[in-house]
Amino acid sequence: MQFKDYYKILGVAKTANAKEIKAAYRKLAREHHPDRNRGDKKAEARFKEANEANEVLSDPEKRRRYDELGSDWNSQRPPSGWPGGGRVHADPGDPGAFSDFFRTFFSGGGFAGQADFGGGGQGFEEVLAREGERRRASEAAQPVELTLEEVAQGTTRRLRIDLGGSHREIEVRIPAGIKEGGKVRVPASSGHGDIYLVARVLPHETFERQGDDLRTGLSVPLTTAVLGGEAEVKTLDGSVSIKVPAHTPVGRTFRIRGQGLPRREGGRGDLLASLSVVLPHTLGAKEKKLFEELRDPGR
Repeated sequence: MQFKDYYKILGVAKTANAKEIKAAYRKLAREHHPDRNRGDKKAEARFKEANEANEVLSDPEKRRRYDELGSDWNSQRPPSGWPGGGRVHADPGDPGAFSDFFRTFFSGGGFAGQADFGGGGQGFEEVLAREGERRRASEAAQPVELTLEEVAQGTTRRLRIDLGGSHREIEVRIPAGIKEGGKVRVPASSGHGDIYLVARVLPHETFERQGDDLRTGLSVPLTTAVLGGEAEVKTLDGSVSIKVPAHTPVGRTFRIRGQGLPRREGGRGDLLASLSVVLPHTLGAKEKKLFEELRDPGR
């Protein structure tokens, strides 16, 4: 099993704070997002690695455990027969699937640091029992990664649940509008406890989620911002046309009702589009003269 250097994957120092980790993750997620790199296996692999690294380094407890592993991680693997309950696995085709390294240490493989062995006067069996409970609790909550499009429409995931030597496959419906951290319960079976799928919403190259609202950018030519006109705004369902009033300042936000994400109580949130101006790359002699006149109208 290959060691995963999550700091190297995100391109941050081991002393990086939460803000730096988030910024590095968002940059990589946008760059390698499947929507921008259709059919590119290398980009898909980098996208998965960035998500996995963020899953660990953005969680203080997981990051602490990861840092404890250090370069001697291979000599610190848990003993055979490590206790635990049933596991749930996403379909191998799921872009959110994590590596074996992650599953071993953070999804129920459950090594929790050398201090757990023999510390505080506890016997080895007591430590195993306590760690087994911790592992079962960890396995009861499994992350499932969703695109904004899946959040908007609702989706399904086909899962394989291991039940002590046997397994069964189930299809779980994930409701539209589920929030970051929202849980979907997979009922208990054959004496095993319930499993909860915990939603993790992937970054989108165009939209940023804010509750049930979405935020995006709206770029218009300088002439439209000055003189007014119509502009097309991208939505999750296509695009809509809006009117831009004359003399609209850069940064003004247009609220487009009902183009956000589904609300739990019904209806949908809004789309917030912030205006920016696209300046011309080159100017002809005529255009340059006009701008010179605008700069010095009294000339």
